[in-house]
Amino acid sequence: MLNTRVTQLLGIQYPILCGGMMWVGMAELASAISNAGGLGMLIGLAHAEPEDLAREIARCREMTDKPFGVNLTILPSIKPRPYDEYRRVIIESGVKVVETVSHKPQEHFEAFKAAGVTIIHKCTSVRHAVSAEKLGADIVSIDGFECAGHPGEDDVPGLVLIPATADKVSIPIVASGGIGDGRGLVAALALGAEGVNMGTRFCATKEAPIHDKVKQLLCDNTERDTHLIYRNFHNTGRVARNSVSDKVAEILKDPDARFEQIADLVPGAKNRVAVTTGDLDAGLIWGGQIQGLIHDVPTCKELIDRMVGDARAIVGQRLGGMMA
Repeated sequence: MLNTRVTQLLGIQYPILCGGMMWVGMAELASAISNAGGLGMLIGLAHAEPEDLAREIARCREMTDKPFGVNLTILPSIKPRPYDEYRRVIIESGVKVVETVSHKPQEHFEAFKAAGVTIIHKCTSVRHAVSAEKLGADIVSIDGFECAGHPGEDDVPGLVLIPATADKVSIPIVASGGIGDGRGLVAALALGAEGVNMGTRFCATKEAPIHDKVKQLLCDNTERDTHLIYRNFHNTGRVARNSVSDKVAEILKDPDARFEQIADLVPGAKNRVAVTTGDLDAGLIWGGQIQGLIHDVPTCKELIDRMVGDARAIVGQRLGGMMA
């Protein structure tokens, strides 16, 4: 066991968490990570209706008796979801950990806190982490510029962002972005984090419910094979390089480009087709710079055991020898 405030708060063996990943964070992956000693994460909005989420939570419980969480992403949308109903399902289903993503999470924080749910709030800057602590978050997951998904607009990598956040908040920090092995785990802990959050690396595992062609793409790509898209719209997203993201990036080179010019290339339904069918030209595939360190497709247990073993060897042998 690696003992940190994160493992204590979440009741897990190792401070290794799964990040929220649309279409990927299903019961198969979440339960495998939890059974291996980490914290698996279901995705609330991957389910069309709140009742579907309730069924997925029940399905995950059939696969593991260990703690797991649910990601609830609350962002501005043309067609907002009934977030309060998803929140109600999470609470009534007895889930004790939630990962929130929201610009204004106050209402949800209050309800989750009242129900005794541990809140992990995802942030991309020190100032947002400070605000999350004031609002009542129990843990902040701080996303460095290397991460997949939305790294914010400040472009600060984890090497700076993690310790800068640790200097400003008193609650535990989970480091996200660019972490996928024992070296990253040790580095994050040394920088002031008390756990790590991995998304892209968990996509390249046996239990991830995505096509083998996508897993192979993540193994074949290098750290340079990502695109930053949506910068024009102040909603930057990092995606893996494929023919679709190449096309989107080319269109968005024009600073006056409009979203309408790429709308038919990026809908979530097409992204889901790419991930689940292996049609790499169907849609976007979200992936971070950690792709450069992904070389195999282990089980979640093999990956976590290897990370922990390597971390112990690095601290006990390599670093210990340097300090002798």
